[in-house]
Amino acid sequence: MKQNVETFIGCDAEYEDAEIVLFGAPFDSTTSYRPGARFGSSAIRHESFGLETYSPYQDEELTDYAVFDSGDLELCFGSSSVALDDIEERTREILGDGKLPLMVGGEHLVTLGAVRAVLEKYPDIHIIHFDAHADLRDAYLGVGLSHACVLRRCHDLIGDGRIHQFCIRSGEKAEFEFAAQHTDMHRFCFDGLEEVVDRLKENDIPVYFTIDLDCLDPSAFPGTGTPEAGGVSFPELLKAICKVSETKVVGADVNELAPMLDVSGASTALACKVVRELLLALLKNKNQEGK
Repeated sequence: MKQNVETFIGCDAEYEDAEIVLFGAPFDSTTSYRPGARFGSSAIRHESFGLETYSPYQDEELTDYAVFDSGDLELCFGSSSVALDDIEERTREILGDGKLPLMVGGEHLVTLGAVRAVLEKYPDIHIIHFDAHADLRDAYLGVGLSHACVLRRCHDLIGDGRIHQFCIRSGEKAEFEFAAQHTDMHRFCFDGLEEVVDRLKENDIPVYFTIDLDCLDPSAFPGTGTPEAGGVSFPELLKAICKVSETKVVGADVNELAPMLDVSGASTALACKVVRELLLALLKNKNQEGK
């Protein structure tokens, strides 16, 4: 696998040496409101050079670790199923080489392709899901492969009690009724996250971690396709990311930045910092476990 010409800041290690492999999934063909998330991964990579590689939040330096950025996949915008197959293939390759895949979307449907590959290697995975939306519709406008259905499709694969949802504040009544029976949903904020993490840690359960950035308050993060009033602050999200990283995370993604919807650039800058902090949290805990 070749390094991308432009990499996320500090992510220029050789593939063979990397602990984490970053890749972009620029896909937004099922976006239900405002399109543009297909440009999120490239914007995050490009604008990351406005950041430092050092995090004062975690007192960690990204260049102390080895991360490889393989760039964006070339995905078929005309077929969700073909795009998901390509994402699944890339994720499987990274996992097969003993590395942790970190995908940057793109709309939230891209998560399904990565989860399929992770499930092959870790059949007992749980999913921790940060989002404004439940994403539990069985179909949206008659289509089952939609960003509005992505966690329902994940549930089809892994079953009851293995999806833990936080910050949820939007969805059809039927989605909340489905969640009450089949998922572990925590509305509006991160209440209950510590207990979930402690339980998963105690049982050494592998975790796929998916972050839809619209979990954030849109006053801080307006650059997203379906903004929802309410939401969490950046410091709250950072604290939650660090907590989840204590589990056995085996795959992760960050998605739903639509950079042109915030001409100030503040949403992209925030997304860059989320990716940096997620990388560092995962690397720090991964290396502590290895000692």
